Amino acid sequence: MHGTVSRSAGLDRKPRPLTFAGGLLALLCVLAFAAVIAFRPKLPGNTQDAAHLDHILLWDGTLPRGVIALIAGAALGLSGALLQRVLRNPIADASTLGIAAGAELAMTIAIGFFPALLGLPRELVAFAGGLIAVALVVALSWRRGLDPGTVALSGMMVTLVASALSVAVVLARGEYAMSIYIWGAGALNQQNWDAVIALAPRLVIGFAVSALLLRPLSVMELDDGGAKSLGLSLHATRFAILALAVWLSASVTAEVGIIGFLGFAAPTIARLAGARRTGQLLVAAPFAGAGLLFLTDCIVQLLSSGFADLAPTGAATALFGGPLLLFLLPRLHSANAVRSQGMASPLRTLEAPGRALLLLTSAALILLIFTLVVGRSSEGWQMATGTLFNDLLPFRLPRTVVAAAAGSMLAAAGFIMQRLTGNSLASPEVLGVSAGSGAGLTAALFLFAFPSPPIMLTAMALGALVSFLIMLAITARSGFGPERLLLAGVAMGALSMAIVTVVLARGDMRGYLLLTWISGSTDRAGPFEAWTAILSAIVLIAPLPFLARWLAILPLGGEAGRGIGLSVKGTRFVLAILAALLTAIPSFLVGPLSLTGLIAPHLARLLGFQRVQHQLAATLLLGGLVLLVADWLSRVVIYPYQMPVGLFAALIGGPYLIWLLTRKEA
Repeated sequence: MHGTVSRSAGLDRKPRPLTFAGGLLALLCVLAFAAVIAFRPKLPGNTQDAAHLDHILLWDGTLPRGVIALIAGAALGLSGALLQRVLRNPIADASTLGIAAGAELAMTIAIGFFPALLGLPRELVAFAGGLIAVALVVALSWRRGLDPGTVALSGMMVTLVASALSVAVVLARGEYAMSIYIWGAGALNQQNWDAVIALAPRLVIGFAVSALLLRPLSVMELDDGGAKSLGLSLHATRFAILALAVWLSASVTAEVGIIGFLGFAAPTIARLAGARRTGQLLVAAPFAGAGLLFLTDCIVQLLSSGFADLAPTGAATALFGGPLLLFLLPRLHSANAVRSQGMASPLRTLEAPGRALLLLTSAALILLIFTLVVGRSSEGWQMATGTLFNDLLPFRLPRTVVAAAAGSMLAAAGFIMQRLTGNSLASPEVLGVSAGSGAGLTAALFLFAFPSPPIMLTAMALGALVSFLIMLAITARSGFGPERLLLAGVAMGALSMAIVTVVLARGDMRGYLLLTWISGSTDRAGPFEAWTAILSAIVLIAPLPFLARWLAILPLGGEAGRGIGLSVKGTRFVLAILAALLTAIPSFLVGPLSLTGLIAPHLARLLGFQRVQHQLAATLLLGGLVLLVADWLSRVVIYPYQMPVGLFAALIGGPYLIWLLTRKEA
């Protein structure tokens, strides 16, 4: 009897933390909304017309905005819970899987080029983009068993390429630029109840279908073998659940824009509050999502002045996603973590690396001359010679020099990061350091309105350094484990880009400057940018050959370094500063949408360069070659229009990253 009583008491106690957390969240929501009602901006005057307009704003603006926040938050919470359960991945959501970026790209293409498609329900367009994105992520991660780290990296790559394409479309259709970004940032402002009427039935359908899938979702907690042994049609069930989750997320995106990381945060908070069983999670996660988005929107309204929001609610929500992911990294465990060993084994070992470097240098010079001479004009392809060459040189040479120098610096930064962490998947883009420089640029634009180039460079360098140091501090205890290092980079990148998105959504000139920076355009490069690139490359790259001993020892680990007398902390700090500067300056010149820092060191190893000095030299040359090709393509593919060089750099690096992820490990 005693045992029965104890067990019953234990069962009675289990729901209490979950119930208490839910009650506390509901109370906070009520108090926050009461404050919004009490302190909402008043119309001037005490006339009957003002009172009537105030009544309209309350019933057709404030109230539907609150309801849509609850519905959208619940839908994203349910979507995140389904994604995390079906993929067995605690960080899966529409943001980390590229669903949001895919949906945004589809909507941007439809608005920019095929407005007739908007005659269809908007969620169909968003659903198609999101489903394609998640299908790519699942395909890239399949061979590694949908491992969390691999899924995160795949989602980052899909998001990077989709974002690059979105920016290209926005810049090509400039009249829609700011409206697309305001929508994409997740604005919850409402003028009537139409969005509520459209989204509420979809949430009800989502709950109903989830209830029908409750047993398969519970069975999928087992491994694939266990689920199949219980008679579950694993692939069909997984596809159905993925489709439902993407449909819920795409429906929200189509109505209100991108709400960052809420689908990740809501299930996580539900589990921390005590939700353990699948049924509990499918109720608690939507409740948490609704409460979080509602509270965030109330805070945005309370901090705003007048009728203009301080920031779009979606962007404000994303500011919480990065820190939450960083906080949860120590709790993330994977049975099949991403490994850096064997991912870029040499195709052969070079017997004469010096001769190979000479050939690579010759190839770089030939390509440099080719990009200066060959181009397109209104009469078609042409080779510029004589007077025409002299006329075009002042325009082509600065951007070519900027691209080559920036590529070499990014490659050097990636080389340092991979050596510093012992992880061959580390790079400025993957670790969020490039995005950190964007956060620094955003801070400079806020503090100085229109800062000078030296101030922008300094701010971007500080942003990159802070991001890199935070990431190193968080992952150092795990010995820079590849999985946690990648996830820390994803978190830092998401947090930094959320800061950038807040400014983009304001729609002023600062937002346009950031949009131009994100696109990575070199068409405005002049003598100042060219000399900045040359001098920076010389000053920052010149010390690296003298640091070859550090770069050779650090991949062996901290203990090995200390055992031979190396000051590991000091060495890492010096190299972190160099890597931050080598990231910030190219980011200022060509933007963040590049995978040069990842692929150039890999290509050097794959070509067979073994010694640190040889690998470094080859990495620098290959990095310059990649961005030279990207810059040339950006100005000839759709002549006379210019495409962002960052787009082509991402599209050059994207296929390589796909190959890297799908390559079988030794």
